[in-house]
Amino acid sequence: MADASENVHATAIALGGNAVLIRGAPGSGKSDLALRCLAIAPTALIPCPAALVADDRVDLSRSGNRIMAEAPAPIRGQLEVRGLGVLSVPCTASAEVVLIADLTPLDKIERLPDPAPHAELLGVRLPLIHVAPFTASAPVKLLLALAQTLRNAAALV
Repeated sequence: MADASENVHATAIALGGNAVLIRGAPGSGKSDLALRCLAIAPTALIPCPAALVADDRVDLSRSGNRIMAEAPAPIRGQLEVRGLGVLSVPCTASAEVVLIADLTPLDKIERLPDPAPHAELLGVRLPLIHVAPFTASAPVKLLLALAQTLRNAAALV
């Protein structure tokens, strides 16, 4: 597929320039999960703080085999927090999507998926994880998976 772009209903957060695209139905917990990820401080497991790329709508563009995510200008730096409204939060202008997270009921998630699942985004095959968004460990699991992509990229250099 040649270079392409699209706007999708999703949320994206980033660690160190790498982003995860969080997909789910309206009201499924995308913004809530992103908020909890943004509130986690760096640790030995999670090397840097997460930053919002986009909430609710994400502009995706493909260049070669890279998928870039950014927020549409009117909602850049804005996160919907149910019960509080739309808040301004730290954000990054863009990040490369290296992981897709589909919000899934806990009883539908395989304990040890083999082979590891993948999904296609604008014709690029990317790793896919399933996350139950409202479990206590969901933000840590999501950031660990994203941090793993940073470690894997560093190992290739």
